[in-house]
Amino acid sequence: QVQLVESGGGLVQAGGSLRLSCATSERTFSSYAMGWFRQAPGKEREFVAAISWNSGSTYVADSVKGRFTISRDNAKNTLFLQMNSLKPEDTAVYYCAVRRHTYYSLRPGAYDYWGQGTQVTVSS
Repeated sequence: QVQLVESGGGLVQAGGSLRLSCATSERTFSSYAMGWFRQAPGKEREFVAAISWNSGSTYVADSVKGRFTISRDNAKNTLFLQMNSLKPEDTAVYYCAVRRHTYYSLRPGAYDYWGQGTQVTVSS
């Protein structure tokens, strides 16, 4: 069973930055695509960003394009999400996820393992 542990969330003012991390002890991490999703209160979980197994391909949602960057360090089994120019509408619980496939999907249902989530709150 893959275990994912997110960290780096918190409270930040609009315009600020945060860097989320997602660590796993799973040795096969480097073979799988990974993604970040978020869920705000009363809303469905939505795609934020994803990355292929070897970082050869990434994709970010239009709502965060130019502000968020996804990356991974396979040697350290860690996924990152650098979030800059944060806006109040970015407030949500952020989840990392693993897809047992080399290439990512934008659909939450395509992912096999999920972290517990980390809260990001952006104040205006």
